[in-house]
Amino acid sequence: MSHAPSVPFEMSNTIRVLLVDDQEIIGKAVELMLKGEPDLEFLHVTNPVEAIPTAIRFKPTIILQDLIMPEVDGLTLVKFYRAHPATKEVPIVVLSAREEPVTKAKAFEVGANDYIVKLPDRLELLARVRYHSSGYRHLLERNDAYQQIEASRKTMAYQIQSALKYVQSLLPQPMDTPVRARWNYLPCTSLGGDTFNYYMLDDDNMAIFLLDVTGHGLDSAFLSVSVMNVLRSRSLDANFLDPASVTDGLNKAFPMENYGDKSFTIWYGVYSFSKREIAWSGGGHPPSILMCPGREIELLDSDGPIIGIMPWDEFVTSRRPVAPGSRLFVYSDGCHEIHLADGREWTFAEFLDIVKQNRDLESSEFLTRLLAICRSLAGTDVLDDDFTATILDFPR
Repeated sequence: MSHAPSVPFEMSNTIRVLLVDDQEIIGKAVELMLKGEPDLEFLHVTNPVEAIPTAIRFKPTIILQDLIMPEVDGLTLVKFYRAHPATKEVPIVVLSAREEPVTKAKAFEVGANDYIVKLPDRLELLARVRYHSSGYRHLLERNDAYQQIEASRKTMAYQIQSALKYVQSLLPQPMDTPVRARWNYLPCTSLGGDTFNYYMLDDDNMAIFLLDVTGHGLDSAFLSVSVMNVLRSRSLDANFLDPASVTDGLNKAFPMENYGDKSFTIWYGVYSFSKREIAWSGGGHPPSILMCPGREIELLDSDGPIIGIMPWDEFVTSRRPVAPGSRLFVYSDGCHEIHLADGREWTFAEFLDIVKQNRDLESSEFLTRLLAICRSLAGTDVLDDDFTATILDFPR
């Protein structure tokens, strides 16, 4: 046993015993009882006024507090220990000359962990010191682990917010010409795996795509942004006017084994203004919906597999004429795969009924209405999957 700490408590397994007792003889007796224990450090304070400053400096793993002291009584000191951040969780053992149930009850009431009639047998004192110190050390370890987790969580939250801002900066602005474009993007968590874009490929052709990476979080968002940047910069080995060439190129460029077992669905379309025609291809994605005035809605579906899961040489480009004033609705599966509040799954047919009922609404109103319906059906504002949808209204 030593009298002063040689290394910081946080870096050692030392048990530190602080005795606060105005009697020197008690201090000597306790010191002798603890003598010979190499992992114990002992410090005796006789002046109660110095108790808390000494505890802050010494960092005890246990405080032995005498009950009757001049100037400040022991129970009052216990209250002060519990009120100070540096000592509020340190185990406190009250030392008393008598076994008094009322006094013992008061000691526990103000925050003491134990009560000993002084002086106990050496083995009993050592056992109590080690028991309470061990519990305190475990508490500190849990607190430290929690603080590390909390720091990691805050770091992750900052990274996610930074990534979210970056993703949002890449999304297109609403457009009024040459087509009217509106969208709604609502990740189910802070950061989702959906993204989309629309832009002119040349003077006559406009690209539109929406992709959905499996999972959520930073890794899904990273792949989503990577794919979007490849498409937007046209750095893919593909003919961007031919949708099947694009889906084929993506499937070859993004095998899931190279991207953390992440795959994605996509719907990629090209609208020709001169031909008034939409060409498209897809991989595992829900069919986009074409709404031509005076006609039933048409599903622009594709048979291609999810991108990245396996080699595939049969991606196909499909084409449809687009009547003046038509509307194209492109969306992710989070818009229709809704777990209803009653435990049932919302069917795709029911989703299409909602689309038909609201097809004549202004595009922003349509998107707002659809989101409200999905939230109402799910019984919560936080959906199970990303809600991402884009509407293009073509000129009349």
